[in-house]
Formats: sequence, structure tokens, C-alpha cells
Amino acid sequence: MLVRVLGSAAGGGFPQWNCNCPNCAGLRVGTMRATPRTQSSIAVSADGTSWVLFNASPDILQQLKASPFLQPNRAVRDTGIVAVALIDAQVDHTTGLLMLREGRPLEIYCTDMVRQDLTSGNPLFNILGHYCGVNWHQVQTDGSSFTVPGVSGLRFTAMSLKSKAPPYSPHRDDPHEGDNIGVVIEDLRSGGKLFYAPGLAEIEPHLVPHMEAAACLLVDGTFWADDEMLSLGISSKRARDIGHLPQSGDDGMIAALARFSKPRKVLIHINNTNPILDEDSPQRAQLSAQRIEVAHDGMEIII
Repeated sequence: MLVRVLGSAAGGGFPQWNCNCPNCAGLRVGTMRATPRTQSSIAVSADGTSWVLFNASPDILQQLKASPFLQPNRAVRDTGIVAVALIDAQVDHTTGLLMLREGRPLEIYCTDMVRQDLTSGNPLFNILGHYCGVNWHQVQTDGSSFTVPGVSGLRFTAMSLKSKAPPYSPHRDDPHEGDNIGVVIEDLRSGGKLFYAPGLAEIEPHLVPHMEAAACLLVDGTFWADDEMLSLGISSKRARDIGHLPQSGDDGMIAALARFSKPRKVLIHINNTNPILDEDSPQRAQLSAQRIEVAHDGMEIII
């Protein structure tokens, strides 16, 4: 299985256009060793030709230009993207669908709760109906698996996560199963598995067997500290308030991942305020000591 990180930042990217936090300012003026990042998305394939895109970020056109493997150039209009799978209905994971409106209907895989949000509070599916159209494929969170026609050799299993619906959702403060999912992607030839969850508020008991069996965990790296944005004066909300498990603390992501000895561990969906973006920071060194990697745009993971 080939996994390509198209974008590794949280909403707004890094540096964020209007942010002068120590990270964004430091990157702009060159006083910090760090790498710019676009908003979170990955592509997966078993053969390097047919790909499933996970999330369509607002940076999708930039990401496609940086990923020539997604344009096989077999016809006047062509793409290597066979389908788009949505982890949630967040703006930074769905707005890019509008940039894919030219051509055939989009084959979109998501839960019914995500479909509801994208036909009501943020009616992207309705808008796309006036352009390319959408073929919706329902993703279940009951433990059943599915395959994507045209993408041979991969099997997908989704599981509901404890998190939050987008701020625009009618049930933002009333969580429903399927608002946010994690996915196990399995290579049917090698048996290798990727556990992918860019939004993860808690490692719940039903996730543990899937994470233990995975060759790689590609999981939520949004914030270092629960009060990260609060301490910078950027927001009044904590990491956990918006559905993200911070890395630090006795009950944070670093401590939670310590129980998994087998898988490779990679953080994705990294907020611009997170000190791990500074490659010389003590926080980054702490991750390295725990053998936890930080995803970057263009990163390739082979399973």
C-alpha cells in the first residue's frame, strides 16, 4: 500500500495567512527551522495508479500540482483519483470538493451524518449537483468493511470516533455517531494496515484492537497542549473542547500511544500554533525520543 500525505496541517495551513503566533512569524522571517504545510489530506493506492483521496482540503489544487502521480495523462480529461472519502464534514476537509467540479460525478464515500451536514448546514453536495454531481456511497460504522470499485487491493473499515460535528452543524453540541470517523485501510495482498484518524478526541476501547493490529498509526497531531490557543490569546476554547486530544500531559496522545509497541506512529493535522512544528523545539525532541514522527507534505508511507 502506498500512502502519500498531500497536506499535513490543520485548518488554515502553516503559516496561517493572518497569524503571527511564534510559529507563523518565525517561519516567515526565517528565525525558526520549520516547513510550510497545506491543510490535511492523504491519498492511498495499492498499485500507484488508482487512488482514493481522503478529505478534499481548500489547498487541493496546490496539492495536485505537487503530486504528478495523481495525473496519469491517459486522456484529454483524466485523473488518478477514483473516489473521495470524507472523515468528517469540517470545512478544511471538504471545501476542496468545489475545486473538483469539472468532469464526471464525484464518487464520495462518507457517513450519513456527514452527508446530512453537506446537504443542509453547508450544502456542498447540492451546489455540486449543478456542476459535476455527486454519487454518494454510505459508509457504515458497524464494523463492516467496503471496497471502492476501480481501486483493487484495498479494503476499508470505518469506526465512529468521539469528536464534534462542524461549527455550522445543527447538532454541533449534540454529537451523533458518524460525525467523525477513523478508518483502517488494509492491503489485501500484504495484509498491512493503516489506522487513519486525523481527528481523535480519545482513544476509545473499541479502537484499541484496530490500532494494535496496524502497521502504521496516522493520527491527530493538532495541539501540543490542551490550553494552547487559550494561552496565546487566540481562542477561548481548549483542544478537547473542539474534539482533539493534545499530545502532552499524563492523559495526552504521547501517553496514549505508548501502549502500542508494534506500529509506526505519525502525527498529522498539525495546528499552526503547535510547537512541534519547530524542528529544534524541546517538544519535537520529546516526540523523537518516543519514536513519534511528524507528517509533512509529500511524505510517503509504504505498508
